[in-house]
Amino acid sequence: MPAGASPAKRLPEWLRKPQTHFVSVHDLKRGFRALDLHTVCESARCPNLHECFHRGTATFMILGNLCTRGCGFCSVPKGSPAKQVFALDAAEPANVARMAAGMGLRYVVVTSVNRDDLPDGGSAHFAATVRELRRELPAARIEVLTPDFCGDLDAVARVLDAGPDVFNHNMETVARLYRRVRPQAEYRQSLRVLEFARTYRPAALTKSGLMAGLGERPEEVERLLGDLRGAGVDVATIGQYLRPSRRNLPVAEYVRPEQFEAWQRYGMAIGFKAVFSGPLVRSSYMADAVSEQARCS
Repeated sequence: MPAGASPAKRLPEWLRKPQTHFVSVHDLKRGFRALDLHTVCESARCPNLHECFHRGTATFMILGNLCTRGCGFCSVPKGSPAKQVFALDAAEPANVARMAAGMGLRYVVVTSVNRDDLPDGGSAHFAATVRELRRELPAARIEVLTPDFCGDLDAVARVLDAGPDVFNHNMETVARLYRRVRPQAEYRQSLRVLEFARTYRPAALTKSGLMAGLGERPEEVERLLGDLRGAGVDVATIGQYLRPSRRNLPVAEYVRPEQFEAWQRYGMAIGFKAVFSGPLVRSSYMADAVSEQARCS
């Protein structure tokens, strides 16, 4: 078992979070459903959902609610483009902007499912969403959390041309575990996407996240952080993997808070502008505060 870990049998106290804001959650969900919108908070069964919805924040998930990939950690519904066509909702970009404005957001995070069935991976739709947000909320900061677009850098550029303030693409895990955790992705390809974003739009912060507890060793996480810095990434997030369903990969270990703190110190020491590392950290959790920290560093 890696150092700093505990057996993955019972959920440790540091991973238990009360879910008590049912009225706030219900009200926000009703608003999303009225506009046929999705959130990754719901689809990925985020443990912070009650807290974030109560604060009036959420991460929009565009391009539908069916993903064309089968990553072992993710609970977002899966579908095969060979069996069905997933039509894009032309009203979705405007509806995202409408909902964000209604929520009074000053910081908006937009992510998506993978759409490998589309020639551009859905990048034009992604860019359209950013532009609609700019029109509706000109003073808001916008963070995009994109797929790898199968390594298509023209697709990455298309999203960046829309002018997001933060470009995020998650590595998710260490290189050794990619085949098991992200079988349809490539470690070096994801690094190239991040490096391209840094050079193509230097004004935007670049960001990436990873999960602990899948069987990685602490030194492998440090190596991944070093690779991210080598690609010019500004912000890193590290959180504990929690198995969303029995169909997903099992948790190998529950990493202790002290190890997350050690990774945070290591990341800052090698030059990140911000490292948000803790058991319940998620890629877009407290994204506004993390972005502000990075901007001020």
